[in-house]
Amino acid sequence: MASTLRNIHGKRSNLQSELTGNGGSKRRNLHDDTDQNVIGSEETVYRYLCPVKKTGSIIGKGGDIAKQIRSETKSNMRINEALPGCEERVVTIYSTNEELNHFGDDGELVCPALDALFKVHDMVVADIDHDDGNDDDDLGEKQTVTVRMLVPSDQIGCVIGKGGQVIQNLRNDTNAQIRVIKDHLPSCALTLSHDELLQIIGEPLVVREALYQVASLLHANPSRFQHLLLSSSSSMHQPGAMLMSAALTSSHRNYAVRRDIADAREFCVCFICPAENVGGVIGKGGGFINQIRQETGATIRVNTSETDEDDCIIVISSKEFYEDQSPAVNAAIRLQQRCSEKVGKDANDLAISTRLLVSSSQIGCLIGKGGAVISEMRSVTRANIRILQKEDVPKIAREDEEMVQITGNPDAAMKALTQVILRLRANSFDMDHGLVLLPTSFPYIPQVTENSSKSKYAKRDDHRKLNSNSKRRNYVS
Repeated sequence: MASTLRNIHGKRSNLQSELTGNGGSKRRNLHDDTDQNVIGSEETVYRYLCPVKKTGSIIGKGGDIAKQIRSETKSNMRINEALPGCEERVVTIYSTNEELNHFGDDGELVCPALDALFKVHDMVVADIDHDDGNDDDDLGEKQTVTVRMLVPSDQIGCVIGKGGQVIQNLRNDTNAQIRVIKDHLPSCALTLSHDELLQIIGEPLVVREALYQVASLLHANPSRFQHLLLSSSSSMHQPGAMLMSAALTSSHRNYAVRRDIADAREFCVCFICPAENVGGVIGKGGGFINQIRQETGATIRVNTSETDEDDCIIVISSKEFYEDQSPAVNAAIRLQQRCSEKVGKDANDLAISTRLLVSSSQIGCLIGKGGAVISEMRSVTRANIRILQKEDVPKIAREDEEMVQITGNPDAAMKALTQVILRLRANSFDMDHGLVLLPTSFPYIPQVTENSSKSKYAKRDDHRKLNSNSKRRNYVS
């Protein structure tokens, strides 16, 4: 195997340098937030598709396993949030080539990204072995595994070769089934880099050898688009995807790694809803709210005990593991427009205002150092995002809560809500945000709105019914 990767740590040719720009950057501090969203033109990048139900094996509790991989390999690794309807999550692994790691039994020197790629792959494959219950004495059919990776269109040619010669040689040398798929890509593929799907199928050792050879080719031929691969400054995901109307697949049902239900955490989204919108949230005979409960698996409660003449509280919650798709996030996105207030001046100027209550202890994850996070969210979503405190918060809020207000057209407001609640969720699970790559938006089904035209919510005063020590709100269905 060593001979197949002779140049994995060598310098790239002058021609490649001319195509990709001026050299690589210095090794980044793994915890340096200022560089986490940038990939240099000379760095090595792999985007491995991990089945949603296997991501727990590479994330670990609180991100411990992912952090260990980054530390041991001296590479960077980001894990995309799961998109509803998509059965895979993108694991983006990247590093400079200034440092080399010993790899395999023969101690081959490779770039850190390749080392991390195989640590991730080996964990996923081991997880599959555990799922299938295979053992050395099994004389049945041979086990096969599948590797899927996203590769930009300007980079995939190094794997295919002129007239398909390279990919055919790879097939002959490894006995693996290797395909490049251009159509029917997963919704996590990116449009800006014109992604194509590289798929390798075969017995575990065969796939490992093929992946090794493919990884060396991708290392030697970086994409001109790779500086965009971590960017969240534009809508990068494939358009047209729809949120599943059925309940999202719950990965813990077939989860190979043992998980203690006691480790699941409750994640909660708390909307301030105009009182006149509550009927639209509930629906006739409770039909709409029950439909969303059934389709998402989230608990949705309307808090009538703390309703004033203008507003009431809608609480959406679910007990979940971080690596699973979130019922609460799904339900919140679908309920957003019904819980929001119409603020556009006329039919041609449709805009909504969404208000969330957030614990003061969590609000920092939405602001960031020097306001960096909230500025980025505004830039990404083109929505107006404000954080209101103290006297500017409606009196329906508790003393230890602040209000996040999102205003914009329905699409911008949905993107902003997605950004906000995913950051709150990562914070609730104590996740290192450097491990999590947030999507620009979630696919969704538009909801009919029945909103008021003018905001009338009152400000917080000294006569509130609750204080910061009160128990979390009482709910009625």
